Amino acid sequence: MISIKPITLITLLFVFFLSACEQSTDPNAQPKLSPEQVSLGFFQAIYVDNDVEKAKQFVAPDIQEVMDHYHIASAVQRHVLGLSMKQVTMSIDEIDIDFFRKFTDDVTVVVKMEGLKGGRQWVDDRTIRLHKKGSTWVIVEILPEKGRIEG
Repeated sequence: MISIKPITLITLLFVFFLSACEQSTDPNAQPKLSPEQVSLGFFQAIYVDNDVEKAKQFVAPDIQEVMDHYHIASAVQRHVLGLSMKQVTMSIDEIDIDFFRKFTDDVTVVVKMEGLKGGRQWVDDRTIRLHKKGSTWVIVEILPEKGRIEG
């Protein structure tokens, strides 16, 4: 019969649990972004960074194709989002998600944008729908414009 000292057993269990809690060291592992982070990342890429390629990582393939057609951020602003602006700051205005977000696969997010449109101060918003694919949120629809908030 094998005799194991209690301290050895405790040490082995501790090492097992510690290794189970260890975070991934894979350098290619992407952090999981929330719907809010995906939404702001997309609009940041289009309105602030002027980088269509960067924005495409946040959207579904069919929207990527449309963005490829327009090539540049200003054209995506005009034709895909229907709102050309400069010096934009943005925030999440509304999100239809609750405490139980892990059970939700579809989310609608309203992003409020403030900046210059035609050289004048402008406040507007855009509504997008996101879908959870695996553990990743992806923008699947840019909802039709409801109109200007105030400005």
